[in-house]
Amino acid sequence: MDLTLKQIAAAAGGTLCGEDRRITSVVTDSREAANGALYVAICGDRFDGHTFCAAAVENGAAAVVCERVPDVAVPYVLVKSTRQALLDIAGLYRDTRRDVKLIAITGSVGKTTTKEMVHAVLSEAYTTLKTEGNLNNEIGMPKTLFRMAPETQAAVVEMGMNHFGEIARMTAAAKPDAAIITNIGVSHIEFLGSRDGILKAKTEVLEGMPDGAPLLVNGDDDKLKDFTDKRCRVVRFGLENTQADIRAADIDEADGRTRFTVCFPGGTQRVELPVLGRHQVYNALAAFGAGLLFGVSPARIAAGLAGYVPAGMRQRIRRAGGVTVIEDCYNASPDSQRAALTVLAQTPASRHIAVLGDMLELGSFSETAHRQVGAFAADAGLDALYCVGEASKATAEAADGKIPVYWFAEKNGLSAALLQAIRPGDAVLFKASRGMALEEVIQKLYGEWNVQ
Repeated sequence: MDLTLKQIAAAAGGTLCGEDRRITSVVTDSREAANGALYVAICGDRFDGHTFCAAAVENGAAAVVCERVPDVAVPYVLVKSTRQALLDIAGLYRDTRRDVKLIAITGSVGKTTTKEMVHAVLSEAYTTLKTEGNLNNEIGMPKTLFRMAPETQAAVVEMGMNHFGEIARMTAAAKPDAAIITNIGVSHIEFLGSRDGILKAKTEVLEGMPDGAPLLVNGDDDKLKDFTDKRCRVVRFGLENTQADIRAADIDEADGRTRFTVCFPGGTQRVELPVLGRHQVYNALAAFGAGLLFGVSPARIAAGLAGYVPAGMRQRIRRAGGVTVIEDCYNASPDSQRAALTVLAQTPASRHIAVLGDMLELGSFSETAHRQVGAFAADAGLDALYCVGEASKATAEAADGKIPVYWFAEKNGLSAALLQAIRPGDAVLFKASRGMALEEVIQKLYGEWNVQ
């Protein structure tokens, strides 16, 4: 990175106080400041970055971006909003790196898995950067752009949101060359009111894209199958939609792998994924489309997908103490719960046990959604269902009487019950929204089983 404070002040609509300096990095954590760094003092609900301006300078920061005059002996840029300034600076840096092929990914379910698959595909042909961890909001996304190095040729940028306008602001900075919308579900419906509202918020990604840029969408999704845009070219992928541009056929799931044929304009390609589930096929089709759009050959796309590795706590399957454990604790929605339960039911095991926690941010739709998941679980051929959390009481009630069901208000009771119930040969799914920290139960079990 090589930007000047004058450039930064102009891009952020701020006032430079002090001499102009060259900036080689941008940080929002004072502990990460180093020589040549610009420290941006972000204000949050529970913290004020202005408190750490002096600490950032002590650690080597060359300048500060702030909303009020700081007590520091370095130049600073005064702005109305440091959060917006961070996006503006990221956009400025992106303008210096328009050579990087950038694809944005959003949607209600599957964003991160699709990001990982797209990264695996593009890495077959390019030095590719991706969003790390959960840095997919207005603070995290700019940090991904700042990581573009001289050798970076492509970038896969995940964009999440809770409210209208968030993706619009992120796409204005990232200026994607292409984008993917995985689906339109009910995640964050508490803030967006309806699935139509969610569609409106997700399609904000188009605002930062150039005329004629491709938008990959799920052609089987009822809100996306007929979606069109006046400026951008819509490309559809799917399993059921015979009019989709990129389709999957001959799907076979066995031995922990999913095999299928991708049909696309100009040919077909057999693909093998190291994970189970039709929902994973949708993610792979999106990644396949991204590869085609960016000039990767079908054979190399298939090679990239074959090497995909699940990220974090997303459908990671482990064998522990003779038990097949499906760790899927990163997030949850009705659609992803149903998909995970299907994977569990298809997993070879003597018994199939689901451990489900609350799905958060569903607002007034919460009880209905939890009951729907409970009804699905009851019909999925499971041997037992364990639920934890106040909202999941509705899940348990919907399944009760059809399969053995156990509900717990807190995780300690759940952990104790599972230690008594689970035995070698079982397959156990753990699935809940991130805020439930269901991985704590998994770690207790691993500790008792002496699993590292």
